[in-house]
Order: sequence, then C-alpha cells, then structure tokens
Amino acid sequence: MINIYTDDEIKILREGGKILASVLFRVGKMVKPGVSTIELDGLAEKLIREAGGEPSFLNYKTAEDRIPYPASLCVSINDEVVHGIPGSRKIKQGDIVSLDLGMKYKKLYTDMAVTVGDAKIIEVTKKCLDEAIKVVKDGARIGDIGFSIQSCAEKNGFGVLRDLVGHGVGHKPHEEPEIPNFGKKGTGEILKAGMVLAIEPMLTVGGSEVVLSSDNWTWKTKDGSLAAHFEHTVVITKNGAEIITCI
Repeated sequence: MINIYTDDEIKILREGGKILASVLFRVGKMVKPGVSTIELDGLAEKLIREAGGEPSFLNYKTAEDRIPYPASLCVSINDEVVHGIPGSRKIKQGDIVSLDLGMKYKKLYTDMAVTVGDAKIIEVTKKCLDEAIKVVKDGARIGDIGFSIQSCAEKNGFGVLRDLVGHGVGHKPHEEPEIPNFGKKGTGEILKAGMVLAIEPMLTVGGSEVVLSSDNWTWKTKDGSLAAHFEHTVVITKNGAEIITCI
C-alpha cells in the first residue's frame, strides 16, 4: 500500500527536509582531498542531532540485510554506487564522492543524496533528477519517472542501474512504491496527491550491473566504471511535485 500523507504530516516533512538539505550542504562543503569519510559521517550525525533529528540510516536493517548499517551517512567513491560505509579512507584529488543521508524528524523520514566532484556524469545525473521531477504529478505513473531518467541518461551516453531503485518515504525510511530508473511511459502505479517519494537516479559511465562488496552494504559497478547518484524527497501535488529536501 502506498501511503497518502496529511497536510499536518507534510508540514513536518517540509521542516525535516529543509534541515536535511542544510546538513548535507554543509557536509558536501567539507569534501576535499585529505578528509576521511568518517569525518564526514561525524559531522552529518552531529548536525542532525543538534537540529533535533535522528540519523535514519544508523543501525538500519531490513530482512534482506546481513548486518545493520553502521553509520549515519553513506559515502560512495568513484565506482561505488551507493551505501559506502565511512571509515579511515581519505578522499583523493579527482575522486567523485556520493553522499546519501536520511533523517527522522518528529517521527517522519526524509532522504537526500548528492554527488560531489568534477565529471560529466555528475552533471547529467543531476539533470536526470531534475527531468524526472518535472513529470511527477497527480495522475502520472511511476513508469513516466523511469522513462524520463532513462531517456536523459542514455541520450547523454550513460547507463542506468536496474537493480537499485528509488522508493516511497515518510513513515519509514523505505516504503512502497519502488521507483526504477528505467521504464515506459503510461505504465506502473498511478501517482496521487499526498504521496511522498524519494527519487534517486543512479548512473554509470559503463555497464548497469552492480556487485555487493564484502562489507555487505556497498554496491559497486561490476565493470569498475564511475557512478553518480542524486536524490530528492518530493511531495506529489495536484499540479506537480514539491521538492522538500531543499534549503
């Protein structure tokens, strides 16, 4: 079942989304050569808790996961697509760094991701997210989102991942529906006003296949090619989509 959120709940989600966006903005500014990924994680958790929230990824575990996620922030570098675990590794010159962060605020969840660096794939992945959000409205379909992302990616010479998807968000970090980054127009679940979605294009320079690392969380491109990831939480309205993870 896909949840429909009340006006009061959406008001809280807006508050939380604004906080999350400001936290991720500050963490993104800290990304530079010599900084360790655990330092980024520490800043993200500190800022979230100071704002009255809780990091939603810390100790998160589904029935499919072998171990709980051990950090607040996901930091994925170069060929790592998502869910990279922070540690002692330091960022190097030329790395592209994906930051994915979720927050629980007043019992409701928002989710957001950005990729920092200097590579065409970053620009195109962000464009794919922007284009996808444009097609979201009451009465549209999930396939419209995937078609928009896939078309934008492939037109620019990049691949889209098929094993990792966006999702609903709000009462839980991950809810129905799944939102693939590929699809056909006019197919899939009908979108309705009041739904809350985390739309997250994940593109690669090479193939679309991914492998799970030995840490049981980090997904990497199978061919070692670069990847990028952007994500916004949006609320569906009668006229379109409202981005709530923005400052």
